[in-house]
Amino acid sequence: MATVGLSADAWLRRFHPKSAAGDVVVCFPHAGGSASYYFPFSAAMPPDVDMLTIQYPGRQERRAEPPVESVPELADQIAELLAGWADSRLTFFGHSMGATVAFEVARRLEAGGIAVHGLFASGRRAPSTHRVEGLHLGSDAALIAELRDLSGMPVELLADPEVVQLILPVLRNDLRIAETYRYEPDGSELRCPIVALVGDQDPKVEVAEAAAWQRHTTGTFELRTFSGGHFFLVEHKAAVVEAVTKHAVARNF
Repeated sequence: MATVGLSADAWLRRFHPKSAAGDVVVCFPHAGGSASYYFPFSAAMPPDVDMLTIQYPGRQERRAEPPVESVPELADQIAELLAGWADSRLTFFGHSMGATVAFEVARRLEAGGIAVHGLFASGRRAPSTHRVEGLHLGSDAALIAELRDLSGMPVELLADPEVVQLILPVLRNDLRIAETYRYEPDGSELRCPIVALVGDQDPKVEVAEAAAWQRHTTGTFELRTFSGGHFFLVEHKAAVVEAVTKHAVARNF
């Protein structure tokens, strides 16, 4: 699908550009999240690793744009943009819904002959696993309660009615496309390594569901479990950044 004339500047954020870096980590936000969520992770990257963060339509400076209708539609557009970075070694990091989007983008790039250096799937069950979920059909109060329970947003922002009204439509749409996503096997799996990260108290992902990511690559697989809930990566930022950057600069894949 075409990107409707939007430039890469609309989709990609580089908070701390590294002009000479050939190793690039591409981050995909969670449901309701925006590119700015990864600013502290970008700041922690070493000088030889660049970071791009995807800014989905419908949030922050893109809030006037309509959100996408499905994960495949989102992946089509992002894959088209990232094809322009084919000369770099791209390592993907996606959290929650972002892990699913990153997976689908990686499938598209590899099918087009563009190698992906690795996929970090954080806080998300494998595409081949399934849960019946309908949170996107719930009340506004239920969505806010979910954010509060998962520690997905600072409590002071959740207490601001104006902020809440801005984020609810985006959050509801993101949950809809994540909850209605269905993996469609095409006879092939990724060739790149996959590293699955999961919090041991995450109510959204069981460790076995995270381990099932191994089914989706012919490359190497690693499962790493952290203490904490769905947003364990905040508490363990240093360890997550270290793992991702170590992989990004590795040459043995």
